[in-house]
Amino acid sequence: MTQLTPPPGRARFASRPDLPGERGRAGPASPASAEVPALTPARVWWSAVRPATIAASVAPVLAGTAIAVHAGGARLGAGLLALLVGIAMQVGVNFANDYSDHVRGADSPRRVGPLRAASSGVVEPEAVRRAAVAAFGVAALAGLVLSLVTDWRLLLVGVACLLAGWLYTGGPRPYGYLGLGEVFVFVFFGLVATVGTIYVETLSVTPLAVLMACAMGGFATAILVLNNLRDLDTDRASGKLTLATRIGRERTQVLLVALVAVAFFIPIAVTALGLGAATVLLALVAIPIAASPVRSALTTDAAPELVRALKRMAMAELAYALLFSLGLLL
Repeated sequence: MTQLTPPPGRARFASRPDLPGERGRAGPASPASAEVPALTPARVWWSAVRPATIAASVAPVLAGTAIAVHAGGARLGAGLLALLVGIAMQVGVNFANDYSDHVRGADSPRRVGPLRAASSGVVEPEAVRRAAVAAFGVAALAGLVLSLVTDWRLLLVGVACLLAGWLYTGGPRPYGYLGLGEVFVFVFFGLVATVGTIYVETLSVTPLAVLMACAMGGFATAILVLNNLRDLDTDRASGKLTLATRIGRERTQVLLVALVAVAFFIPIAVTALGLGAATVLLALVAIPIAASPVRSALTTDAAPELVRALKRMAMAELAYALLFSLGLLL
């Protein structure tokens, strides 16, 4: 039966800043201000969606479509289908990760971040699994249509995406527990999402497409790195061997800086190689937005602050894609 109040060990939900209306951890408060909002199914599901991560799906399609327009071959219908595939895949991965981590016992009561639906006691874990399957189903259907109207070989790419999405933390040997999550995110939410969008709209792949795909992959991977930095201690305690737990906090921080630096070097490279006008340097305006979460990652290991940094990095990716697209089309 669905529970409407948190089970023992889940009262810390009120301190989770990823939920709408939450303010993060607070000090001593009056009885009125200390009241914890009821855990409703809607709030739990919204947290499990992880809306901040949707930017990692929208940004590559936005940038890819801009490159397609620049090349004179954009197709709006194909672009919208690519967007649907990207968002559905992101939501599916979030739900699948939520369910699989619960099943494997990787959700520690000490963890601070978005409330996990499967471990919340408010919705059934099996419902989270079904939600993941449904999201992947939407991505598969949209991808099938996209493949049939463009290139049937994209079906193979689609199958690889679905398998990678589920096996990230699911299956007998999840590669997310082997320190390979960053590779998955860079490849599928960077290279495949961006180059795939451009290909279905123009049926071609250009050097500009590959460069921009690397930038989007860098940002998407930076979001995961911030997530793993936040969970480093609890992941290590539960035996979840992410890349951060394997190489340590300091090297993970270096990786974060490198990913963001490469992303901002790419507009410079595009201009230097003559692949776009100097107006693409408009993307560099997003540097202060990205610098803020990087600074947080370098100066604190407080989980609530890293949650906010993750959100800011997602917004930085979206701002970067918008500014690059605008600069390319000017």
